[in-house]
Amino acid sequence: MFKFLHPYAKPEAAFDLSEKIYRYTMPIAILFFLVGSIWGLVYAPVDYQQGDSFRLIYFHVPSAVWSMGAYTTMGILGFCALVWQLRMLELAVVAIAPIGAVFTALALATGAIWGKPMWGAWWVWDARLTSELILLFLYLGVFALFYSFDDKRTGAKAACILAVVGIINVPIIHYSVEWWNTLHQGATITKFAAPSISGDMLWPLLINLTAFFIFFTALTSYRFSTELLKADSHRKWAQQILLKSAK
Repeated sequence: MFKFLHPYAKPEAAFDLSEKIYRYTMPIAILFFLVGSIWGLVYAPVDYQQGDSFRLIYFHVPSAVWSMGAYTTMGILGFCALVWQLRMLELAVVAIAPIGAVFTALALATGAIWGKPMWGAWWVWDARLTSELILLFLYLGVFALFYSFDDKRTGAKAACILAVVGIINVPIIHYSVEWWNTLHQGATITKFAAPSISGDMLWPLLINLTAFFIFFTALTSYRFSTELLKADSHRKWAQQILLKSAK
């Protein structure tokens, strides 16, 4: 069923594919981000309770959603890398870690800015905020583990183990507002019933959610190609690319 993936087991083929994905997805991500952000910041109506401060939703929610989505992807890839001993997936885990860390840091920062006028404090030890902070430490731990070993295969395996173990934190973040009495508001767009947000506010949010996903895809592709080039820098195909880029 996955025979179409066999050619990309060759590092040079995987590098070419990731370069193409980055080249085509990054402009699309920028376009979606501009449309969603301008629509949300300029044309969306003012919230009757929160005023203009609600507009942080167009950055906070996408970054928070894809901080969890990126870690879930990293955990699944890490599991597959450990089971089937696939070096490409190990490098993909390492590629995702700093991107997910940035998304998580952005979610925490925008959440703090939003929380100040709503809760009267920049930070509270709310269950969701605390578990999201733990997610940031997990991302940093995966990245640090990889670079703490001289043998990069050993470092990659250690990083994959942490990625798999840490995935238990993702459902804790998602369901924390239901399991504990928290200050954080509940779901607005992921409910089985109609979303508790008007269409004028919802559409730019959905566009930015899509933009962040495409950003994640583009940046992961770019970082994967970089990690692959570094890992194979002693091989002829990588040296040819490095020589070509140096000219």
